[in-house]
Amino acid sequence: MENPLGIMMTKLTFYTNPMSRGRIARWMLEETGADYETVLLHYGPEMQSDDYKAINPMMKVPAIVHGGKTVTECGAICAYLAEAFPDAGLAPLPEERADYYRWMFFAAGPWEQASTNRAMGFNVPSEHSGMAGYGDFERTLATLTSILDDRPHICGDRFTAADIYVGSQIAWGVQFGTIPTTPRLTNYISRGMARPAFQRATEKDDAEMDGYGPETPPANA
Repeated sequence: MENPLGIMMTKLTFYTNPMSRGRIARWMLEETGADYETVLLHYGPEMQSDDYKAINPMMKVPAIVHGGKTVTECGAICAYLAEAFPDAGLAPLPEERADYYRWMFFAAGPWEQASTNRAMGFNVPSEHSGMAGYGDFERTLATLTSILDDRPHICGDRFTAADIYVGSQIAWGVQFGTIPTTPRLTNYISRGMARPAFQRATEKDDAEMDGYGPETPPANA
């Protein structure tokens, strides 16, 4: 049986480290119900090996290989899996597509840049904010946290892959103090964490923690 992407339901391999953004991809995989093989990689030589560089030249996790095709970057993995496994109902409906793509790309672009720079202690000088894709941190933060002002999910009334990717960024921001906690965000995060797929993914990643984390995780892991 072929899916909408034209790829036969063949082997899916998931490359990850439990102390990485691979946790987002794992949650997405569990939501789809896909049958997948996990390959755990240590930071350092394993991720920098020629074998893995052939999969991801960036030498980062996560990555998936499905039907002989490679997908890297968390947002892309989530969007790909939503289409590859349509029965999970995680791809956007026609009326949800604008919000879905807008906020998926916002999280992968402006928010990723802004939060990384903030964590590294770099602030864009105000006179150069027009040159930065995200402008400045405060503007980007205000935009991200406003998404849920009038809706229960990123795209409206329905849970989609955007809630896995964007929602994970929000949850991590709150956890590490980058995003101020509010009752609305706390409720949103709690609903995501209560999902059975999230709990399965967390249990699997937590069980694999021993020996797979660096003393100081790379900022781009």
